[in-house]
Amino acid sequence: MTKAQTTMKHFLSGIALALGLLVGSLPAHAEGGPAALMKSGADVRDQASLQRGARLFFNYCIGCHSLKYMRYSRMAEDLGLTEKEVMQNFNFTGANFGDPVISHMPAKLAKTWFGKAPPDLSLEVEAKGADWVYTYLNSFYLDPHSPIGWNNTALPNAAMPFPLWELQGMQAAVMKPAKDGESAAVQKLVLSQPGKMTPAQFQQATRDLTSFLQYVSEPAALQRHHYGIWVILFLVLLTFLFALVKKEYWKDVH
Repeated sequence: MTKAQTTMKHFLSGIALALGLLVGSLPAHAEGGPAALMKSGADVRDQASLQRGARLFFNYCIGCHSLKYMRYSRMAEDLGLTEKEVMQNFNFTGANFGDPVISHMPAKLAKTWFGKAPPDLSLEVEAKGADWVYTYLNSFYLDPHSPIGWNNTALPNAAMPFPLWELQGMQAAVMKPAKDGESAAVQKLVLSQPGKMTPAQFQQATRDLTSFLQYVSEPAALQRHHYGIWVILFLVLLTFLFALVKKEYWKDVH
């Protein structure tokens, strides 16, 4: 094999390796994971879902939780919304369009009411995963032994009352029989009082909210998905062109 042929072979191998690495780096839904977690089905590429999730967040969550790494202006750009739409529907604190999303709840009062200040949710999905957040939102139940009246199977003894109860309704816990030396555990949750949404509608709503929080955790993912597709197409086209060049080169050699 000549030096030119060897160089061409190495170049084509490099293109194939780059394609493999790029495709392998694209996010995929894990098939495994803890059995207790529900599959969220969150999709940051679904702009309509992100818009619905944003509406839910600002109607039910912003009272306690901030998104300090997200700005109203960036959210408008990524979600396909105008400045007027964002400022009229999502801004309840009088913030400027370029300001970060900060809750209007005073931290001192929050600590007094809940025992600790509610966490910022900018990186919640990044830290715990979309499936965990989705499961948490679907796992609140009435607990007469809790000081706030609510509990959660994904995060037992959570200090947070359930903000979406009017949408889902109220769930009750069916307990497993207590064994010797063990406390009773939750076997399953049942809907004891319906809410404004059907169970399917509520699951879609929490999926939308999870998608929005997943986007907030990594806004650049939207651009990465967009550019990644074009990079792959470019590399495929480049590989095809070099394959033609190789074929033409070998024709002259033979």
